[in-house]
Amino acid sequence: MNLPKQQTVPDTYPKVVDLLRMEALAIERAAGNLDPASARRAIDLMAACENKIIVTGVGKSGVIAQKIAQTLTSIGTVAIFVHPSDAMHGGLGVITAGDVVIALSNSGETDEILALIPALKSRAVPIISIIGNTDSTLSRQSDVVLDASVDKEACPLNLAPTTSTTVALAIGDALAMTLMQSRGLTAEDFAANHPAGQLGKRLTLRVEHLMHTSPNVSPADGWLDIVKALSKYALGAVNVIDAEGSPIGIVTDGDLRRSIERNGASDLISLKAEQMMTKQPTTAKPEMLAFNALQLMENRSSQISVLPVVDDEGRCLGLLRLHDVVRSGL
Repeated sequence: MNLPKQQTVPDTYPKVVDLLRMEALAIERAAGNLDPASARRAIDLMAACENKIIVTGVGKSGVIAQKIAQTLTSIGTVAIFVHPSDAMHGGLGVITAGDVVIALSNSGETDEILALIPALKSRAVPIISIIGNTDSTLSRQSDVVLDASVDKEACPLNLAPTTSTTVALAIGDALAMTLMQSRGLTAEDFAANHPAGQLGKRLTLRVEHLMHTSPNVSPADGWLDIVKALSKYALGAVNVIDAEGSPIGIVTDGDLRRSIERNGASDLISLKAEQMMTKQPTTAKPEMLAFNALQLMENRSSQISVLPVVDDEGRCLGLLRLHDVVRSGL
């Protein structure tokens, strides 16, 4: 079989690290070029936006515009991507007074965006442009101009949008994060928009969402009652509660086995829950974050795998298993 001859990369071909450095330097240059007053004005417009932020662009700039819109949405700012061509064919209906538009264009002369400007002006919608050419039609028509110009694309032919899109994305990220900070967004606020992610779960998932109905026995219950309760609930443990419903101990599968081994068959008939239980067990509250409960079980000299769950009055409500916390994705 004749295999194709493997091509060798010339030594003069740009290396990956060199291209990364080129793009990093372009972002650093953009930070120096960005007018602080313009950046402040952009943030003020976004923060005062009464409705939603519209982000628009064509081609690769359109892809970056979609990412910026998604980032803004993830921090609790209503933002949508609108393609300018779609807008000119009916999509303009989503753009209303009170919106703010962020337009991305490297040249500043993108036909589809320029065609959209009269409609935006008629709706009195302010335009923030992230632009590679500050001496352009879009620049002159914008309320705020953010300079995203670059000296050269990372493309060896200086043609494919690479460095320019990286800089535009970095400026969009900087706007979103500054807006997030100005609004005092907390980790809990962020998590509310990311409930399925690990961060969201750590900040929103509570013990009450994962706990099981409390499997209870009394201190005087015998070993066979314990076996039946363990089999019935299949949770690996049962809570031992007093007359007021407060946990005074917990009996796990391991506690049961060790008690039987210590006492032998002849003494099983007299073996009670109070003799087998672990006294004064560590407990959790239903409103406790599941992640904190996980730390409570793991960050100790001897790890435990179950926690009785009690209310403010100390009454036993349920049982939380380490297995369920881990399975939740924390």
